[in-house]
Amino acid sequence: MATITAADVNKLRTITGAGMMDCKKALVEADGDFDLAIENLRKKGQKVAANRSDRESTEGAAIAVVNADKTSGVVITLNCETDFVGKNEGFVKLATDLANQALNYDTKEAFLASDFNGITVADKLIEQTGVIGEKIEIASFERLSGAFVGSYIHAGNKIAVLTALSANVEGAEEAARNVAMQAAAMNPIALDEAGVDASIIEKEIEIAKDQLRQEGKPEAMLDNIAKGKIQRFYKDNTLVNQDYIKDGSMSVASYIKSVDGGLTVTGFKRVALG
Repeated sequence: MATITAADVNKLRTITGAGMMDCKKALVEADGDFDLAIENLRKKGQKVAANRSDRESTEGAAIAVVNADKTSGVVITLNCETDFVGKNEGFVKLATDLANQALNYDTKEAFLASDFNGITVADKLIEQTGVIGEKIEIASFERLSGAFVGSYIHAGNKIAVLTALSANVEGAEEAARNVAMQAAAMNPIALDEAGVDASIIEKEIEIAKDQLRQEGKPEAMLDNIAKGKIQRFYKDNTLVNQDYIKDGSMSVASYIKSVDGGLTVTGFKRVALG
């Protein structure tokens, strides 16, 4: 029987992130064999994951990160079952580490298959399911590229946003962050009119017409009045047309032009928990 020291337990804990008692038990069962102990911990994770596969994981951490030259970013959510785990410092660090790794991959599938400290990201999630005892998964994965990409993470890591601007000008970083905060707060459905699905507009027009009929408006007037309501819909629900939350006298598009006359918002990605 191998002698299991505190240093051995700590080493295994550093490698796997598992709890001290779980690490000690795994080493004892493996008779001091580190590789076997790690394998046993992962098998435990697989069992827990299988048992909790039907659980809802709507809590966790939303993280946005941007590359060094500010031309590309990724935003993910690492989901778990309870807010208690989602707020844990170690969990948030894992989410941040995973987001930084995700910067190197174009798809969620490639990211999950990538190597993360000796195992795939997918296997790391299974391992952590065993460690934490909750279903852990990457629920959201979005990329954004542009001439300048900025980010914002809302307090508590519940919402994370990336925004792209048309140029890297003086003041771009603050502007991109302000627009990302706008998207976090106002949850637009699209960047501009062109990004709104035609089926949504058709539905909004029908709703507007039904409301107008109930108000007794003549049928001949419905189309024109409904068009006005659609313009209001665009103003409320598309990012660049929304009133800027820090100065309601201008739209987001106008705010961006106040930073630089030729500057525009070219894209955004918003992910949220729940």
